[in-house]
Amino acid sequence: MQVTEIKKRMELPVIMAPMFLISNPTMVVSACEAGIIGTFPALNARTTEILDSWMAEINERLAEKTESDPNAKVAPWGVNFISHSSNKRFLEDLELIEKHQPPIVITSLGDPSPVVKVVHAYGGLVLSDVIDVKFAKKALEKGSDGLILVASGAGGHAGTLNPFAFVDEVRSFFDGPLALAGTITKGEQIAAAELLGADFSYIGTHFIATKESGASEAYQDTIIRSAAADIIYTPAFSGIPANYLIPSIVKAGLDPENLPKKAGLDFKKLSDSSAKAWKDIWGAGQGVGGTMKSQSVQDAVNELKTAYNRAKNIHQLT
Repeated sequence: MQVTEIKKRMELPVIMAPMFLISNPTMVVSACEAGIIGTFPALNARTTEILDSWMAEINERLAEKTESDPNAKVAPWGVNFISHSSNKRFLEDLELIEKHQPPIVITSLGDPSPVVKVVHAYGGLVLSDVIDVKFAKKALEKGSDGLILVASGAGGHAGTLNPFAFVDEVRSFFDGPLALAGTITKGEQIAAAELLGADFSYIGTHFIATKESGASEAYQDTIIRSAAADIIYTPAFSGIPANYLIPSIVKAGLDPENLPKKAGLDFKKLSDSSAKAWKDIWGAGQGVGGTMKSQSVQDAVNELKTAYNRAKNIHQLT
C-alpha cells in the first residue's frame, strides 16, 4: 500500500496515535470515518479474545460505512503491536493480525521483521515508531515500510530530537512513508510537518479529550486545563523517559521535583498512593496547550482540516 493510495482515502494527513488505556474501537472507527487513520494498541484489549472481538468490530463497522456511503472517504485503520520478546501475547496477537488483516500495523520496540512477514503477506503496511536515527535505520534494515519519528515533546515515551533535525536527517537516507510525532495539535502544524518532509502527522494528546476517548473525565479535564509547563519528562514511572502531566503526579501524592530515578518503580514502597503509570499518572505531550475543549473526533478533525487548508492556501503548499 503506497502513501498516495492511502491519502486518497483520507480527508487529512493525520494518524491518530495509539494511546495506552485510551484508544478503543469506537475511537478508531470515528477517526476513520472522519477521514484520518485510527489506531489502537493491541494490549488495550486485555485478552486475546477481546482483541479478536475488537478487530472484527472495526472491520465490520468500517465495511458497513463504506457500503452505506460509497462516496465517503473512509481512512484505513491500524493496530500497534509490541514486537519485543517481553510481550507475552506476541504469537497470539500476531495470529490475530494475520486473521483480521489491519491495513496498517505499527511496531514498537524490538525486531519488526516477524510482523513484516505476516503483514506483507496480505498486502498491509508496517510502520515502526522510533526515537532516534539509529533505531530508524535498524527498523528499515528489518523490513519496515515506513517510520514514525517520535520527536521531542511527544506524549508518552518520546525521544529528545528536535523534529526539524530528525526529519531532515532521516530524509537524507529514506524517501518512504514518514509520520512525525511531537506537539502537533493544530492544522497549521500538520501543514508544517508536510513542509518539513513528513507524509503524516501523528497526533495523540489532542484526541484524549474527545467524547469517544477512553480517558476518564478527570484526565480529559486536566488535558483541557494544562499547558506545556504542566508536562514533565521523566523515567520514574516506567523506567523509560516519558512525558507526563504534572497535575496527575501531584494528585497521586508525589512530588514532581523529587521523583525516584530507579527503573522498575514500586509505588507501594514509595508512598501510600495506589498510583500506577499510565492509569493514575497520565501521559501527554508538550502541545497539550492546544487542546482547550471537549469535542467529538469528527469535530476535532473538522477544525484541524479547516486550519490545515487555510495554512496551505496562505503558503501555497501542494
